[in-house]
Amino acid sequence: SPGCCDCLAHICRRKKELKARTVWLGSPEKCEEKYPKNGIKNQKYNIFTFVPGVLYQQFKFFLNLYFLVVACSQFVPSLKIGYLYTYWAPLGFVLTVTMVREAVDEVRRYQRDKEMNSQLYSKLTNQRIPADMIFLRTSEKNGGCFIRTDQLDGETDWKLKVAVGCTQRLPADLFSISAYVYAQKPQLDIHSFEGNFTREDTDPQIHESLSIENTLWASTVVASGTVIGVVIYTGKETRSVLNTSYAKNKVGLLDLELNRLTKALFLAQVVLSIVMVALQGFVGPWLSNLCRFVVLFSYIIPISLRVNLDMGKSAYGWMIMKDENIPGTVVRTSTIPEELGRLVYLLTDKTGTLTQNEMVFKRLHLGTVSYGTDTMDEIQNHIVKSYAQRSEDGSTPSRKTQTSCPKVRKSVSSRIHEAVKAIALCHNVTPVYESHAIVNGETESAEADQDYSDDNRTYQASSPDEVELVRWTESVGLTLVNRDLNSLQLKTPSGQILSFHILQIFPFTSESKRMGIIVREELTGDITFYMKGADVAMASIVQYNDWLEEECGNMAREGLRTLVVAKKSLSEEQYQDFESRYNQAKLSIHDRGLKVAAVVESLEREMELLCLTGVEDQLQADVRPTLELLRNAGIKIWMLTGDKLETATCIAKSSHLVSRNQDIHVFKPVSSRGEAHLELNAFRRKHDCALVISGDSLEVCLRYYEHEFVELACQCPAVVCCRCSPTQKAQIVTLLQQHTANRTCAIGDGGNDVSMIQAADCGIGIEGKEGKQASLAADFSITQFKHIGRLLMVHGRNSYKRSAALGQFVMHRGMIISTMQAVFSSVFYFASVPLYQGFLMVGYATMYTMFPVFSLVLDQDVKPDMALLYPELYKDLTKGRSLSFKTFLIWVLISVYQGGILMYGALVLFESEFVHVVAISFTALVLTELLMVALTIRTWHWLMVVAEFFSLGCYLASLAFLNEYFDLSFITTWPFLWKVSSITLVSCLPLYIIKYLKRKFSPPSYSKLSS
Repeated sequence: SPGCCDCLAHICRRKKELKARTVWLGSPEKCEEKYPKNGIKNQKYNIFTFVPGVLYQQFKFFLNLYFLVVACSQFVPSLKIGYLYTYWAPLGFVLTVTMVREAVDEVRRYQRDKEMNSQLYSKLTNQRIPADMIFLRTSEKNGGCFIRTDQLDGETDWKLKVAVGCTQRLPADLFSISAYVYAQKPQLDIHSFEGNFTREDTDPQIHESLSIENTLWASTVVASGTVIGVVIYTGKETRSVLNTSYAKNKVGLLDLELNRLTKALFLAQVVLSIVMVALQGFVGPWLSNLCRFVVLFSYIIPISLRVNLDMGKSAYGWMIMKDENIPGTVVRTSTIPEELGRLVYLLTDKTGTLTQNEMVFKRLHLGTVSYGTDTMDEIQNHIVKSYAQRSEDGSTPSRKTQTSCPKVRKSVSSRIHEAVKAIALCHNVTPVYESHAIVNGETESAEADQDYSDDNRTYQASSPDEVELVRWTESVGLTLVNRDLNSLQLKTPSGQILSFHILQIFPFTSESKRMGIIVREELTGDITFYMKGADVAMASIVQYNDWLEEECGNMAREGLRTLVVAKKSLSEEQYQDFESRYNQAKLSIHDRGLKVAAVVESLEREMELLCLTGVEDQLQADVRPTLELLRNAGIKIWMLTGDKLETATCIAKSSHLVSRNQDIHVFKPVSSRGEAHLELNAFRRKHDCALVISGDSLEVCLRYYEHEFVELACQCPAVVCCRCSPTQKAQIVTLLQQHTANRTCAIGDGGNDVSMIQAADCGIGIEGKEGKQASLAADFSITQFKHIGRLLMVHGRNSYKRSAALGQFVMHRGMIISTMQAVFSSVFYFASVPLYQGFLMVGYATMYTMFPVFSLVLDQDVKPDMALLYPELYKDLTKGRSLSFKTFLIWVLISVYQGGILMYGALVLFESEFVHVVAISFTALVLTELLMVALTIRTWHWLMVVAEFFSLGCYLASLAFLNEYFDLSFITTWPFLWKVSSITLVSCLPLYIIKYLKRKFSPPSYSKLSS
C-alpha cells in the first residue's frame, strides 16, 4: 500500500537519533545499542551508488544531457541521420573516461581511509586519540596528563586532563571491575561534557561525576605519560566529526562558464534550425524537418569538449605531481585544477600552517640594556658569577663584593640574576623524567642531584611559551629540576639545589592576562611575590615603567610575544595579613570571585619591574616571501585561527600578513546589536587598516549586520579572525562565496580545518606532524606552505589559460563544421541532408584533429620563473578575460568566416561532380584546423610538432581507404591541390595578419615579458 511505501521511504531517509548512553567496562555484551564504526570516511560513493552517482553528476551538466537526447533521437526513423555509431561512440567514450577517472579517485580515497582506519590502539603514549574517551588511568603520579588540542580547536596551549579518581587509584586490571560510564548524548560543543562514573562491585557503590576535565576527545594528542580510557563516542558521533561538514562535489568556475556558453550555442542551433525551416516556407512535415536540422547542427556543441577538458585536467594533475620544485604534492580531486588560477581569497589557518608551533626565546630587556640571541652567553656569565659569589658567602652577595665591582656592572649583574630567577620560578611548568620517578622530598639535595639528570628531562605545561622560558633559564644556568603541588627546586650552575615552598598560585586567565606566584626560599626564608603578564595588564602595576610601552611596541612589531616580569618582596607580617584576608574571601558565599580578585589586587601594587621577555613562534619556511607573492598577485589573505587574539596578532605581524606601515584595528568584544553597530561605525572610518576580530564578536556582527560586515571586511588588506570554531571557519568561507562571488581557497593542516577546506572552492591541506586529516580531505595536498606560491602562480595559471584556450578551440571546431552544413543546406534548397557522413564526422573529431588540439595543454605563455617573478600576471586572470563572452564571440566570428569561405570556395571551384565538393571542402577544413592550432600556440613544444605532422599523416594515409567518400582519381590531380591550397590560404592568412598586427600594436602583458 502507498502508506507502507511512504513509511519505508521515511525510515530510509531518517537520520539516526543521537542518544545518551551507558558504557560498561569489560562487558561489551551488556551494550544493547549499535553505535557507529570508528572510522574516517572521505569517499563520495559506495559500490551501489557509484554508477548512478557518477551518471547523475555527468547528466546534471546541460552539455552531457544534450548529447544523450541527440543520441537517443537516432532511434526515431524519421530523425535518423547517418550511422548510429557516429553519435553513440563519442558519448560512450566520454562516459567511460569519466567513470574510470572517478573510480581511480574513489579507490585512492578508499585506500587512504583504510590505512588510517586499520590502526590498533591499546594504550596511548604521544599518539593521536582515535575516539572520544573518558580518561581512566595515567602513568603520571599526579593522576593528570597534558593533551595537545591544536588539531581540534587550533589552540596552542596544552590542556590538563584528570583521570577518574577511583580508577586511577586501582592497582589491578581496570577491566576486571564491574563499573559503567553514563554519558550525555553526543553534541557539537567541544568545551562541555556531563556524565557519571559508577562502580557496582563495592559496598557502598562509588559514584563520581564526570566533566570536561575527564574527557579525551578524538583528534587531540597525548603529550605526556601513557593513558588508558573507555570509549564513549565513535565515528560520526565524535566531537571532531560532528564539527566537520560533509565533502561536496566541487565544480570549477571554468566548467560553469563553458556550460553557460554551450547553452548559448544550443539557443543559436535552435534559432538556425527555425530559420532554415522558415526559409523553406514551412512546407511538408516541417516539424520533423526542424528536428532533423537540430540533429544536423548538433555538432555546433562538440561532444569532445568534455572529454578533452577532462583529459586536460588529468594532464595538469600529473604535471603538478611530477614538479620537482614542489615535492610530495598530491592532487586528490582531479576535476578542479583550473580553480587554482582564479583565486581571490585565501583563508589560512595559523598553527602548523603559517607557524611551526615551536617557541624560541629571542630577547630579554632590562630597561637600560637588551640581550638578543647573539648575547645570551653574557647572561650565562652573569648567572655563573652571581651564584659563585653566593656559594662563597653562604647566602647573598656581600657588600664588599658589590662595592669592589664597578657600579654599573653590579647593578646589571644583580638585575639579570633577579630577572632570570623570576622567570625560573613564575610559571606552571613541571619537569618530567622518563626513565625513573623522583622521590619527592625524601632525598637530600646532594643525593637528589643524581636523579635530576639533564638527558631524560622534559617539561610539561599548558602553554608552549612557558616551556620555552623555562628551557631558556636552563640554557643560561638556572634549571628547574623538580616540582610538586607545594614546592619547586632549582639547580644553580655549580650544581647546588635551591628549594622554594609554593605559598600561593594565581593562575593565568584571559580576563586578568597575568599569572602570579608567592614563594618562600628555604635557605633564607625570604618571601617573594613574582608576577608575569601582558603589558596592558602589567603597565599599571609596576613602578618606573617609562621604557616599557616603547619596548613592548618594538618587540611586537618584530612579531615577538612579550611578557612583563615583576616582583615584590613581602615580610612575614605582610604575607600573613594577605593570607588571612585571601582565605576569608575564598569562603564568602556572595560575589566570591570579585572579593578574591580585590584581595589579590591589593597585593599587586608598586611592584618592581624586572624585565621584558620576547619569545618568537617560529614561522614555517619562507612564509613571508610566499605571503608577499600572493598579495602581489591580488589575493586577499584572511587568517582564521582558534588561538588567542594576542598570539594571532603577533603572527600576523611577524609573518608580514600585516605590513609594517599598516594599522591594525582590533574589533572590541561586542555582545549586542547596539555595540556591534557602534563598533562597525568606528571601523568604517578607518582606511587601509587590517582587521582583527574574535569569533564571538564575529558571530554577533553576522547575526545583525551580515552584509555590512562582509562589505567592510572585504575592503581590508588583511583580516585575522581568532578564537574561531571549525564550524565558524567554514561559515566565513561560505559567506565570502555568497557575498563576493569570487573564488575562495582554504589551507590548513589540522582536523579543525577540514570543514573550511571542504567548504572552499579549492581546499589545500598540509601534511602536518599531527596527522593527515586535513590533507586527506583536501583537493590538493602539499608538504609545506611555501609550495602554494608555485602551485597557484605556475600550475594554477597555466591550467586555467590552457583549459580556456582548449575549450574555445574545441567549440570553434564544432561551429566551423555547423557553418559549412548551414551554407550547404541553404544552397541545396534547404534540404536537411548531412554534408559529411559516417567516418568523416568521427575522424574529424578524433584522429584528424584531436592530437594537435589536445596538445594545447602543453602551451605556456611565460616560463615558470617569470610567472613567479611577476605575480601581477596572475592578477589578470581573476578578471576572467581568457574565457568570456567577448573572446567567445571572436571565435564565433572566426568560425563563421572560415566555414563560409571553405564551403563557398568549394562550391565555386568544383566543376562536375558533387563528391568533389566533399573532397575539396573536407581536406581544406582539416588543413585549416591544423593551421589554426599553430596560430593559437604561444610556446612550441616538440610534442606539438609531432601531433601536427602525425595528424596530417593520418589524414593523407586514410584517403586511400575512404573510397565511398572521395574520388581517388580526382584527389591525386593538380587541380585538387591548388583548389584546396587557395581556399585554405584565404581562410587562414587574414587571421595570421591580424594576430601579427595585434602583437605589434597592442601586445598582451605576458608577451612584453617574454620578448
